[in-house]
Amino acid sequence: MSGVEIRQVKSANGTNPSQRATLQALGLGRIGKTVERKDSPQLQGQLRVVSHLVEVKS
Repeated sequence: MSGVEIRQVKSANGTNPSQRATLQALGLGRIGKTVERKDSPQLQGQLRVVSHLVEVKS
């Protein structure tokens, strides 16, 4: 499994609670924060929920 770099590029203000919870589960929460996660089907689902708030690099 390869690593995926996830960076938050937009604010969570105005999003619904499930999107904010997904950001928190990913380890994000403020603009500019970057985390690295192993790629998995669960991660892909989380990224789909917050795709408009994050930038993903393989």
